Amino acid sequence: MHYNDNMMTNIKTHDFNDGAGPVPAHQHSNGSGWVADSARVAARALVGPNAKVYGKARVYDDAKVYGNAEVYDNAEVYGNAGVSDNARVYDDAEVHGNAMIYGNAKVSGKARVYGDAEVFGNAAVSSNAWVYDDARIFGNSVVHDTADVYNAARIYDDARVFGDAEVYGNAVISGNAWVYDDTSVYDDAEIHGNAVICGNAKISGNAKVYGNAEVYDNAKVSGKTFFVLGIVNGNAKVYDNARVHGNAVVSGNAEVYDSAVVYNDARIYDDARVFGTAEVFGNAVVSDNVWVYDDASVFDNAEVHDDASVFGDAEVYGNAVVSGNAWVYDDAVVSGNAVVSGNAVVSGKARL
Repeated sequence: MHYNDNMMTNIKTHDFNDGAGPVPAHQHSNGSGWVADSARVAARALVGPNAKVYGKARVYDDAKVYGNAEVYDNAEVYGNAGVSDNARVYDDAEVHGNAMIYGNAKVSGKARVYGDAEVFGNAAVSSNAWVYDDARIFGNSVVHDTADVYNAARIYDDARVFGDAEVYGNAVISGNAWVYDDTSVYDDAEIHGNAVICGNAKISGNAKVYGNAEVYDNAKVSGKTFFVLGIVNGNAKVYDNARVHGNAVVSGNAEVYDSAVVYNDARIYDDARVFGTAEVFGNAVVSDNVWVYDDASVFDNAEVHDDASVFGDAEVYGNAVVSGNAWVYDDAVVSGNAVVSGNAVVSGKARL
């Protein structure tokens, strides 16, 4: 009979296929899964027969590692947390509370997943990201850097949340959407399609941003806007190739779409629509049931409200006010302190 060193010293080894070759290991008493002697697993913790815990990983309390799951490096899984299927938890990541990591999901870096959060599918949480409460990260989505996802937020499909972004409440990020920098998406807001939210932008209420839309800088898109006289509830939307940036605010039931741009300190609210290649900027206000479209521009301190329309190549600027059922279109210009109201029509090359 031939003997080797391991047989003589009665040391069991196992190859965890991490490039280190066979290392001293044992099969855990609760579940029979392989555990490297360098790792630590509490007696009552479960390591299923095909699961692995190695490196300097720690699994304790009532945590469960099962299926083909692996926990390794300096990762920690504890509380009632579960890691299953083909999931991986590694580097310095921590999973605890009642959190579940499953499917082909990966949690790495110094990421934290806890509370009742779940990460599954092919999703990844890494760097210093935190996912907690009842949050769900799934599909092919990625949460990384120092991003926080919590409450009942959902991130899925191929969405990316990173930088210092926060997603919380019942917010949903999906499709190929990117949310990053210092942005916040919360309440019942939805970001999907190829939308990009960045800078210090805030998306809230029942707002929806989708298509190829971009919201950035200090812009705000919301479904609830608070005024002196009360609360306006709505479902603001920014979509297609629209851009909202600067300190602009889109709220109420307002919609900005096509290739329209709203920026600076402009305000779009109520049931207003800005579309086509229109621009609203400066301190302009567009409200009520107004439509601004085509190549029209509303800027400076101008106001357009009631059921008025500004379209064509028209411009409304200065301290001008357009209201009632008035139309301003073609190459018309309304500027200075001009007031256009009632059923007035300003068209052609008119200048007021």
